[in-house]
Parts: sequence; C-alpha cells; structure tokens
Amino acid sequence: MTDKVIIIPTRLEAKRLPNKPLKKINDKEMILHVYEAAKKANIGDVIVASPNQKICELISSAQGVCVKTQSNHETGTDRIFEVFDKFLNKKPKIIINLQGDMPNIDPSAIKMLSNYMNKNICDIATLASKFKDLKEIENINNVKVTTNKLLSNNEFDEARDFFRKNGNNKKMHLYHHIGIYAFTKEALLRYVNLDRTKKELDRNLEQLRALENKMKIHVGYTPSSPLSIDTEEDLRNIQELMKR
Repeated sequence: MTDKVIIIPTRLEAKRLPNKPLKKINDKEMILHVYEAAKKANIGDVIVASPNQKICELISSAQGVCVKTQSNHETGTDRIFEVFDKFLNKKPKIIINLQGDMPNIDPSAIKMLSNYMNKNICDIATLASKFKDLKEIENINNVKVTTNKLLSNNEFDEARDFFRKNGNNKKMHLYHHIGIYAFTKEALLRYVNLDRTKKELDRNLEQLRALENKMKIHVGYTPSSPLSIDTEEDLRNIQELMKR
C-alpha cells in the first residue's frame, strides 16, 4: 500500500447522462480512459469506487482495482471515504479524489497536484484552467473558482469561492475548476464529519462545505483543460476532440 492513493468515484445513475461511465470514446469506456490516466500519473495506488457491478467487472477485466461501495452515498467524497476507511484502513496520507467523467485529464496535471501536497501547506488542493470564451463562462455546467492572485503554470493560490452562475467577481481572478481534489488524511477525516452546508446544497458544490468551515483550499493552474462530461453534447464534443 502506498502513502498516496487516487480514488475515482463513479456510478451509472447520473441524472443528466445515465450510464455515463460506460459511454464509449474511441471504442473505450469513459471510466477506463480516466483510470488509465490516473495510472500513468504514477503516484500510487489507483482504485475505482462504485456501487455498480458492471463498472467493477469492467475495471477488473482491465486488471484494475474496483471496490464496490454502498449505493446510498450523498456525495462522491463520501464514496471515496468508504474506500479509504474500510478498504485502506485509513492508512494513506494523501487521498486524491479524481472525478470519473474527465476522460482527457492530463496525467502530468495529476502529478503536479500530488507534488504540491508534499508541501503540507493546505488541507485540500485542486486544479483549474482558463476559460476559452464567454460561452464557457456562462455555461452553468462549468464550475468556476476565484483566486486573489493571477495564476500561471504550476502556480497555486488560495481559493476564494466556487460557483456555477457567474456573478460580479471583478476583484478576483476567475478560472475553470477541474474536478480533482487532493486531501490530507486529517482533512478528509474532518471533512466527512462536517454537516452539509446551505451554500453547498444550494449550489450543488461540496467543496463549499470545506470553505465554510475554514478549511484551506489551494488552487493550482494547469494549461490543460480536461472536459467534464455532463450532457450528450459534452460527450459528442469529447468524442470528436479525442479522435484527433
């Protein structure tokens, strides 16, 4: 068992795009693209966490590790905690929660996040990239994050806010949030014991629970911009992009 682990929570019951993890991109299921990228980052064990037998069988057929979890988790972080708690016996020191719907995630971005956690200066670290245009900013499926400082490659700054609907954020720098979180062991243990907050529920963004409880989240900039797949249109876009 390694000191660092990447856990990929995924399930078939997504409301906007049912069976999302099994959708094919270049004749390969989406979840396999994400799993292989996590393995290429080469930072430690990689585990898929899912309540669905179909996903577990797929990962096992690819010689990967999948832990079948309970089906009633409210959040992806609850799902990764089940694996951390019951399968890994709370041993890893750094736990990376990688969303299972980013098939073109760059392994080097995962590695950058992992390396930053070695500094031990924040509770949680995550990643962000630039928006290509105003249309991307206005899309409520794209999560935004603001920082005080202008970020360049491999630089991190403290996160100020996360949201879907763009408001007046002229005093802060706006970035496209990427669905990956690195927790220290202590931060994950604290986080899962906090009550869900009103802002978290209103915006449907669980990272707000951490911010509202004064946990320190740092955001790192990556020039790569992995697409998070939420709709059929997103799926068509990524299928076209990854053909090239």
